[in-house]
Amino acid sequence: MRTYWRQRNDLVRAAARHIHRIQKALTQMNIQLANVLSDVSGMTGQAIIKAILAGERDPHKLAAFRDPRVKASEEQIERSLEGHWQKDLLFVLKQEQDGYEFCQQQMTECDRQLDQYLQQQDDRSQGGSLPEEKRKERLKKKKGNKPRFDLRTGLFRMAGVDLTQIDCIDVMTATTILSEAGSDMSKWETEHHFVSWLRLCPDNRISGNKIIGKGRLPTSNRITIALKMAASTLRTSNTYLGAQFRRLRTKLGAPIAIKAMAAKLARLIYRMLRYGMKYLDQGAAFYEVQHRKLQIKHLKSKAAIGFQIVQVPAA
Repeated sequence: MRTYWRQRNDLVRAAARHIHRIQKALTQMNIQLANVLSDVSGMTGQAIIKAILAGERDPHKLAAFRDPRVKASEEQIERSLEGHWQKDLLFVLKQEQDGYEFCQQQMTECDRQLDQYLQQQDDRSQGGSLPEEKRKERLKKKKGNKPRFDLRTGLFRMAGVDLTQIDCIDVMTATTILSEAGSDMSKWETEHHFVSWLRLCPDNRISGNKIIGKGRLPTSNRITIALKMAASTLRTSNTYLGAQFRRLRTKLGAPIAIKAMAAKLARLIYRMLRYGMKYLDQGAAFYEVQHRKLQIKHLKSKAAIGFQIVQVPAA
C-alpha cells in the first residue's frame, strides 16, 4: 500500500507542476483565465484548453464551455480570452496539457491498484458499519486529485476504525498514516513511543534533573508532515480540538501549537488503532467550560491563607 500511495502522491505533485506551467503559458498569451476561474484543471478550464488546442480561437465560442456552477458569467470569461496565439506558446501549452492528462491516467491506475489491495485485506471491522459522516464540509463532492473510489470504506475495513471521525483528519491524511505506519500499533509499546518515533516530542536537554535547553527535532516523516498540516486547519474549527489549538496558539505561538496538536492527534490515532477507541467530539463550548474550571482550581491553589476567591457570574 505504501508504494501505491507514494507513487500516487508523486503523480499529484507532478500534475500540479503541469497545471502551473499551463497557467504560465496562458498568461504569456494574455489569456487571463485565472481571473475568472479558480482552477484551470476544473471542467470549464479543461474544456476551454482542449478547444484551444483543437484550433478554436473565438472567445465567444470558448466561453460557451462555461459550467453552470462557475460564478463568473460567459461575458467575463469571454473578455479573459482575448489574447494572442503564439505558435511556440501553443506548443508549450499542448506539451503541458499532455503531461497533465498522462498524470491523471496514471493516478487512475494507482487508484485501481489501491482499491484491489484494500479489498484483499482482512476485514478488521468485524462486520461493523461505517460511521455516518455528519460534518457538512466532508459531504461536499469530491474534486481535484482525490481518489476516484470509496477509499474511506476500504480504510475502515482494513483498520477497523474510522480515523476521519477525528476533526481535521480527512481520508487523504488517514491513508498516509495507514500506508506509512500500518494499522498494527503494537510495534510501539505506548502512545509516547509512537509520538517519539514521529519526533513530535519535546527535545529537552536535561542536566541534574533540570532543563538547560530545548532543541528542534527535524524530520521528513510523512506522517509527521501530514499531522502538522492537519493540525494547522484547526484554527477555525468549532470543535474541542479547535478550541484547544486556539488557546495554545495564543499562549505559545503558532509553530509550537501546531506541533503540540499534531502530537495530540498522534495519541488519538494510536488509541483508536491499538484499542479500538471511538472518537467523539464534545465541542468547543465543553472545552471552554473545562478550561475555566481548571483556571479556577489553579487560582484557588495559589490563593494565600486568609483570602477567598469569589466567582463573579459572566455578564
